Amino acid sequence: MFKDKTILITGGTGSFGNAVLKRFLNTDIGQIRIFSRDEKKQDDMRKEYRSEQIKYYIGDVRDIASVKNAMYGVDYIFHAAALKQVPSCEFFPLEAVKTNVLGTDNVLTAAIEAGVKKVICLSTDKAAYPVNAMGTSKAMMEKVFVAKSRTVDSQKTSICGTRYGNVMCSRGSVIPLFIDQIKSGQAMTITEPEMTRFIMSLEEAVELVLFAFKNAESGDIMVQKAPACTIGVLAQAVRELFDYEKDVKIIGIRHGEKMYETLLTNEECENAIDLGGFYKVPADNRDLNYDKYFIDGNKERSKLTEYNSNNTRLLNVAEVKEKLLTLQYIREEIDAWRLIK
Repeated sequence: MFKDKTILITGGTGSFGNAVLKRFLNTDIGQIRIFSRDEKKQDDMRKEYRSEQIKYYIGDVRDIASVKNAMYGVDYIFHAAALKQVPSCEFFPLEAVKTNVLGTDNVLTAAIEAGVKKVICLSTDKAAYPVNAMGTSKAMMEKVFVAKSRTVDSQKTSICGTRYGNVMCSRGSVIPLFIDQIKSGQAMTITEPEMTRFIMSLEEAVELVLFAFKNAESGDIMVQKAPACTIGVLAQAVRELFDYEKDVKIIGIRHGEKMYETLLTNEECENAIDLGGFYKVPADNRDLNYDKYFIDGNKERSKLTEYNSNNTRLLNVAEVKEKLLTLQYIREEIDAWRLIK
C-alpha cells in the first residue's frame, strides 16, 4: 500500500521516526520525508542511513509556512512531532501547547490544503485522564484532530490517531537511565515500586500506526492492547539482566506523575470497538444541536470500566526480561557491560 508513495514524518529524527525508517527503507516505498527542527540529528541520520529514499526538511510544526514547504506531493503523514517530557512541559506548559496543540493544527491545515490522503497523529496514554501539562496538551491534540476530521471531506483527507503507552528504550525513557546508572556504578533510582506502566517496543508502536493506517476511519483513535508491569519489576529485570548487585534507591513520585496510566477512559469504553489486539474509539460526530443527549441519559454508563495499566495483564520479572531481550539496544548494552566487567 506504500508502493511509490511519499510519507512525511514530523518529528522524524526521534525514536519513532528511526523505527519507521528501519521498517521501510529498501522497500518499494517512494520517498520518506523527515521533518524536524534539529539539524544535528538530521545530519546524524543522513550519515547513518545514506539513502536516496530519505529527504530531509528543516522546519518547525509551530511555523505553518515551514510545514507547507514539506507538503508538496505527500501522500501520507505520520505526525510524531511533540514535546514529550513530563517535567519540561510541567514547567513550560505554553511551550507544550504551541507544539502539541497549535503545531498539530498547523500540520492538519497544511495537509488538507495539499490534498494529503491520510494523516495519523500519535498520542499517548497520558492524554486519558491527564494530570500533567504534557498529557493535557496531548488530550487537546486529540480533540483538535477529531474536530478537524468532522470539517473536512474524509474522501480527500482522512485524519485519525493512535494512543499508546511507554515505549521501551525510547529517548528519555527510564530503561536507558537505569543502564547509565549501572555503567557509572550508581544506585538505580525508581520513583515508586508499585507504580504501573504499559510497556511496548518501538516496533509495536510502528505496528499500531500501520494498523491504524489500514483500519481507522476519519476521526478514530486506535489503541493497542498492551501488557504492563510495576516499576519495581522493571528495575529488577534490568538488574538481573546486567547482574548488578547495588541496591535500588526509591526517590518518590515526581510532580505530575500518576500511579498508573489509562489507555481507554471509562467514557470511551462505552463506544470502543474491540478489534482483537486493538481497540477503536470512533469519533463523537454529534453537532451542537444535542439537547436530546441531556434529556435522555444512558443507563449502561454505570457498568463501564476504564482500561489501564493496573487492570491489564501485569508481567513478572521473567516476562519483562524476555521482552527486554527482544530489543537490539538491550542486547548490545549487555554485551558491552560484560566486556567492561
